[in-house]
Amino acid sequence: MDSGLRASRGPGMTKTIMPSPRDFFLGPWRAVSVLGVTEILSWGALFYPPVLTVPLIAADHGWSKSFTMGGFSVGLLVGGLVSRYVGALIDRFGGHVVMPCGSLIGAAGLLGLVYALNALAYYAAWTVLGVAMAAALYDPAFATLGRIFGRDARAPITTLTLAGGFASTVSWPVTQVLIDHIGWRGAYLVYAALLALVAAPLHALALPRQRATPIARAAEREPKGVPQTKPGALLPAYGIAYTLVAAAFSAYAFVPSALSAQLLAIFERFGLTPATVVAIGMLFGPAQVLARICELAFGADLHPLWTARLAIGLLVAAFVLLALLPFSAPLAAGFAVMYGMANGLMTIARGTVPLALFGAAGYGRLIGRIAGPYLVVQAAAPVCLSFVAERTSDGASLALVAAFAVVALLCFAAIRQPA
Repeated sequence: MDSGLRASRGPGMTKTIMPSPRDFFLGPWRAVSVLGVTEILSWGALFYPPVLTVPLIAADHGWSKSFTMGGFSVGLLVGGLVSRYVGALIDRFGGHVVMPCGSLIGAAGLLGLVYALNALAYYAAWTVLGVAMAAALYDPAFATLGRIFGRDARAPITTLTLAGGFASTVSWPVTQVLIDHIGWRGAYLVYAALLALVAAPLHALALPRQRATPIARAAEREPKGVPQTKPGALLPAYGIAYTLVAAAFSAYAFVPSALSAQLLAIFERFGLTPATVVAIGMLFGPAQVLARICELAFGADLHPLWTARLAIGLLVAAFVLLALLPFSAPLAAGFAVMYGMANGLMTIARGTVPLALFGAAGYGRLIGRIAGPYLVVQAAAPVCLSFVAERTSDGASLALVAAFAVVALLCFAAIRQPA
């Protein structure tokens, strides 16, 4: 391994050595430092602002809020369609080539939003932003770390998500301040400048160029039908195992996408005051970060597949408590904490489960293949949940989200971990 981060733990087993602070600036681990900054910028510029800007854009153009938010859904859909190609490009050329393009495309898309004069131009801008999200958010960052660290990428991925966990904490108040002082168009111009002048140069100039030594894949060496019993054996990145992994993450994608659009409003309709709802919403980010710190500190010996199972199990338990106990502010706060911790762990699992099960060979393309249906479901979830809420009830909406969580848990439970 070029990264030099492996320490022996016995035949066929390795453990990642955490780097010194110096390594975050001079060694391969500087990729984590660079991506930690750029992920906050990218998420803060591309993903989080629509919650605050869409009502203003709709008012300026005379569109409905649902039509205006539809642009964001189109962007996520486009991101899902192109993600596998972005991953393949990172495998071939590296994140230092692909991710700067993502940042520049994102800047162009934000300029398109600012200067869009009609609905067609507005949706075209979101189409461009969909490509940018596929090339600038977590999936390409995970692919970049996989290319640099190989099968030792688990700790770098977990560490990166610690920084990314603060993106919403930073983005929403900053966006609101910008809107208050220079309007939504000015806010997007500032974000376009940050992507073009800060994120893109960091990706291009500061990301490491090296690539981990390729590891032969046991699944490709052994004849089909022969059980893999050697330590460190891998599963083939196709067939039932791959289908279950992709289905599990796609089913889970419905949960955060749907809840981010509806959960706080549902709690308010259940009888909580707006101030209480906001306070409960603020618990989500710290809960994510806390779970990621615990995973980094104590999860090194736990297979990522079990991390995903435990995370989804925690989420299902949260839904069960919400269904069985009388609704109250403490119950809603407990649900938010459990949901936040589960989502924090699942963000890590998106990068580490495919790496542990299928290996580092072609990891970028693999991440892109899994991200495709994930982003498509993510795009559809808010619309689906809004439709169910309008036609039935808030309780039925939460039951639908819980059903997707159960499907994800069943898929993860059905995956057979290689010996």
